[in-house]
Amino acid sequence: MPLFRRPVFFQLDRYVFRQLLAALIISTGGLAALIWLTQSLRFLELVIDRGLSLRVFLELTGLLIPGFIAVILPITTFLVVLFLYLRLSADRELTVMRAAGLSHFALARPALGLAFVSLLACFWLNLSIVPASVAAFRQYQFEIRNRIAAFLLQEGVFTPVSDNLTVYVRKRDVNGTLHGILVDDARDPNDQATILAETGRIIDGPDGPEVLLFHGSRQVIDRRTGRLNVLTFAENTIDLAANGSGTTQRFRDASELPLAQLLHPDPESVAPRDVPKFRAEAFRRLATPFTAVSFALLALYSVLAGGFRRHGGLWRPAAAVGGVVSLLAAQLAIADVAQRVPSLMPLIFAEAILPGIAFAWLLFLPRVRLPSFFRRPRLGTP
Repeated sequence: MPLFRRPVFFQLDRYVFRQLLAALIISTGGLAALIWLTQSLRFLELVIDRGLSLRVFLELTGLLIPGFIAVILPITTFLVVLFLYLRLSADRELTVMRAAGLSHFALARPALGLAFVSLLACFWLNLSIVPASVAAFRQYQFEIRNRIAAFLLQEGVFTPVSDNLTVYVRKRDVNGTLHGILVDDARDPNDQATILAETGRIIDGPDGPEVLLFHGSRQVIDRRTGRLNVLTFAENTIDLAANGSGTTQRFRDASELPLAQLLHPDPESVAPRDVPKFRAEAFRRLATPFTAVSFALLALYSVLAGGFRRHGGLWRPAAAVGGVVSLLAAQLAIADVAQRVPSLMPLIFAEAILPGIAFAWLLFLPRVRLPSFFRRPRLGTP
């Protein structure tokens, strides 16, 4: 008769799984918040220099969080499984469970359940949430640069609307009238102009914001003769779109597209040289969730495969961390090579799945009988 009945085994599973899940949520949330804090600093310019509201700043940078979680979730799964099972081993709880007759698979069930939850979460993020959030972020950023930036002109400040368009306003009235306007327009390299105007106001154009200027001049240096050409005007309109082409359309890269469009790109909108890049992105989205299971099995192998040591041991956890770092580096290298050599794209799946299969075989099938010349002879045997 077994020492514990089956319901007690399930209670042990729930006991360990609850600790794993709580640790995963806390660690993933904390690490995602830390990454968000460091990455959002580059957008503080919109708040400090351009007067963007805090609400818009939080909405814009908040769209980056799903992408952070999708990247770090397999890593935090590995860390949670590794350190929690190390704690169970240090507290002798694993020793008691082994003495109760639990096998390696029974001990690993809670961690495998957590890895399965991470697997489903990564699929949900990679295939649905992250592409939508990236597309919303890029569109939001595009609107800020091409439309909202025109309404953030500050008095006495040279405002860079884009990399090649700068606007200076000496004074801005409450009713929106601009005074003492200077515009440096280098969007056309062959026709770089400096525009001065006494007054002006911002209006809504058909393709974005425009500045209606009154009583000014447009100065252009003739590249052939080197002479300064000055054209005075009573009224003139300047398009403030950052791209200078008056279009509100933008190119959507592979990270924004849904899986179906990545696997079957539109030949009219995607150049043939970009098709491998789109396919590699699709393979990456489908393969990376399996790394959560592979990393969890690596953590389990590092803790459960070794015998109990009174004073613990650091070489197995350190080797496990090094193994995860190596797998992550291989993942990046293979994804980069697969974009240039499409025939190597199956390696993306192999790198994500095969390590998990190998560690599962080593952990759960340790008693596979090997040929005699592979086995170490016992002491006292010929």
